[in-house]
Amino acid sequence: MMEEARWLEEAWREFGQSERAGTKENARILAFFRDAGHPDIARDEIAWCAAFCGACLERVGIRSTRSLLARSYLKWGAALEKPRTGAIAVFSRGSNASEGHVGFWLGETEDAVVLLGGNQGNAVSVTRYPKSRLLAVRWPAVQKDAPQKDAESSVRPAEREGQAPVFDRALIHVLAMEGGFTDDPHDPGGPTNQGITLGVFAAWRKVAITTANREALIRDLKAIDRETMSEIYRRRYWDLAHCAELPGPLALMHFDAAVNHGVGAAIRVLQEAVGASVDGEIGPETRAAVAAASVAEALASYAAIRERRYRALPHFWRFGRGWLRRVDATLKLARTLGSEIDTIPSPNSKGDPDMTATSSTQPNGKWWGHSITIWGTIVTILSTVVPALAPVTGIDISGDLVQNAGQQVVGAIQAVGTLVGTIMTIFGRVRATQPIGKALFKAKG
Repeated sequence: MMEEARWLEEAWREFGQSERAGTKENARILAFFRDAGHPDIARDEIAWCAAFCGACLERVGIRSTRSLLARSYLKWGAALEKPRTGAIAVFSRGSNASEGHVGFWLGETEDAVVLLGGNQGNAVSVTRYPKSRLLAVRWPAVQKDAPQKDAESSVRPAEREGQAPVFDRALIHVLAMEGGFTDDPHDPGGPTNQGITLGVFAAWRKVAITTANREALIRDLKAIDRETMSEIYRRRYWDLAHCAELPGPLALMHFDAAVNHGVGAAIRVLQEAVGASVDGEIGPETRAAVAAASVAEALASYAAIRERRYRALPHFWRFGRGWLRRVDATLKLARTLGSEIDTIPSPNSKGDPDMTATSSTQPNGKWWGHSITIWGTIVTILSTVVPALAPVTGIDISGDLVQNAGQQVVGAIQAVGTLVGTIMTIFGRVRATQPIGKALFKAKG
């Protein structure tokens, strides 16, 4: 049986922690070069998509091509007849046959591949690439001397227990956000490791924290194993917050909030975001409100409420910047999950344009004549200037007359603009190749 894409954990972790790269030394990007076998690279402006993929593979014990050329992955591993999540996808780039781009396959639309990769908009991001540029989809070759796992043991624990796979993705994200062990005196949670506080850890063990056992508990918390950590998160946060009852993107946001704000507070935020009565209990009314809500709108509202709550906390001065970055990263990841989201984040214009450019471009500005503000300014100027010129021209036109005429012109422009916009909207709706709300991509594998 084909193994799971363990390297995706590294890729998602970097996605959650990624900051925009610049033309200077960047520790995270230099780590990609180092882990991919190129410790001599000293600056990050060199294309690093292949370094990102290589680092993620090498970190979980899978040999990469150890090359910085994207097309080196054309002969790496084995070709896949049917793409699957986590596969290496190789694309052409520009007209030069030696250039390319590489990343991890997440899914597909009718004409594009959804890719998680490095140096996409000069960051680790999720971006769409046209299928016309796809050269190959590869998977690590099975090592003959590697022990074979049976089907049951190769399935992740959450999947064996019937848990939604999004829990695994959400947990990877939360662990990336929380980081390692901290004991900040300004943090009301006290000693914390991977987001699990000493109080939660002690309660999980069903013991009270005392002067006699405190240090021992802290040592055990520092050494907590992944299985225990996953179980605590699933039972104390995922289950209690009813995350499994929510659409995938909203479940990820809600789970992250339950960990960071507390389960009760997260439920209240969810209820406010979907317009339900805020009582801290998920019942029939809340479930109905979630079912009726637009997931995209609920996510945006949820993120805004979280930011508002953070800003109201007395220790926002110390942790606020990190909290707001966390909300942004969670929202960014949530928007890449599921079929409820209408758009996938578009590539940023910075960085290597060939990495994210498609075959066509859309203008993102608007003609100045569409602006009512500009027309208003013109009318105001005319109502002042024209009367002032009356003695010279011999034409007696009052400012009020110009103002009234101008307002009529502006009103006419607004009416015509509304009519044209409505016609274009209807025309676009009829020409649409897929209705709003249809799955953006269907996961493979």
